[in-house]
Amino acid sequence: MPDSDTSLPTQSFDITRDVMALVLGGGRGSRLRPLTAERAKPAVPLCGRYRLVDIPISNCIHSKINRIFLLTQFNSASLHRHISQTYKFDAFSEGFVEILAAEQTYHSGDWYQGTADAVRKQFRHFRNLDAKYFLILSGDQLYSMDYSAILRTHIEKGADITVATLPVTKDAARAFGILQVDPSGRLVNFVEKPSTDEQFEQLVTPKAVFDDFGLESDGRHFLGSMGIYVFNAELLRELLLEHLDWNDFGHHVLPRTLNDHAVYAHLFSGYWEDIGTVRSYYEVSIRMVQAEPPFEFHRPGHVVYSRARFLPGARIKNATVTDSMICEGCRIENATISDSIVGIRTIIGPDVTIERSIVMGEDFYEEECPPGQIPIGIGAGSHIRGAIVDKNARIGRNVRIHAADKLPDQTGNGWEIRDGIVIVLKNALIPDGTVIGKT
Repeated sequence: MPDSDTSLPTQSFDITRDVMALVLGGGRGSRLRPLTAERAKPAVPLCGRYRLVDIPISNCIHSKINRIFLLTQFNSASLHRHISQTYKFDAFSEGFVEILAAEQTYHSGDWYQGTADAVRKQFRHFRNLDAKYFLILSGDQLYSMDYSAILRTHIEKGADITVATLPVTKDAARAFGILQVDPSGRLVNFVEKPSTDEQFEQLVTPKAVFDDFGLESDGRHFLGSMGIYVFNAELLRELLLEHLDWNDFGHHVLPRTLNDHAVYAHLFSGYWEDIGTVRSYYEVSIRMVQAEPPFEFHRPGHVVYSRARFLPGARIKNATVTDSMICEGCRIENATISDSIVGIRTIIGPDVTIERSIVMGEDFYEEECPPGQIPIGIGAGSHIRGAIVDKNARIGRNVRIHAADKLPDQTGNGWEIRDGIVIVLKNALIPDGTVIGKT
């Protein structure tokens, strides 16, 4: 059952009408701070012109799933704005992307206590929409998947619950929740971040499971949970309403249903990254400007959708740009840019050098900067290396921002250092001549 085969096992199944997607917006996103200081995790900009949430929503649209709820509770204003300005379906399609934020009701007044609790608290909004299956997704992962493949596995296996899994090596398995399956692919055990040889011996995936999906293990003998699930709709309702202390899918629902329900694994062999920390966000982004990036945003037939902004093409004058991504609406003059991402509307002055950095861009053009104020963008003569510059930053002239792996975490005026990476904060003002990081 390889991912490339999109045929479903029965003509009575209509993926558009029978499947509802629930995208989990995550918690506070504390590991991604300060990028999540003023925005929800799914709203974090990605590769200059996208948002993290565009990934699962685009996958849904290409999979012909157009009933999508996004569950969130922290800093959701910019996420609301992005969703409302981006995803508009035909009036006759019955499709929608709707945000369900945590709310006080007569039945509950507290925050989501976990991924499953978020679905439980919002169940009243979608329980009468006649879905046969719920597809549970995460809002902070980068991958391209046709969800009809996991639904096909779910139906063919007669599963109650199906878990998307990524074959991983023993070393990588230490950072995953690892699934133990029998030769039919049915789950028999779940171990969070295994560490001992005894655990690993039990968790090796039978070859028959790889054969079933037409895959080779290639040294990846363990199945890591991707945090993507398919549930039979009625079962999900029963589990959440009968077990009020089951607050998380990975820690509670999945391991506690193995004995009484048919839980199966679906193997996914493509590129997948969890973007949960500042370091992972930075490294994944920089990999996108390599000669052969591991993920393509413009793959024919499976583009990633985002907000249409109708900006002019980038205007570049006497600049040297190598192995970089320059987004629309930028104005760059006499600068040197390498191994970097420059987001929409970015203004870069003369004699600026940017290396291995992510510049998120601007939300607006500044028609006229008041006298004595640092204009939006990056001022003349500045040098930025190994940094993330959040939106609408005003960086003055001759500023030096140099990151290094051994830099301790610290906080300054308009900037922070996390995981050895300098982050210039959203709307920050960095005065002329400022030096941040390694000198």
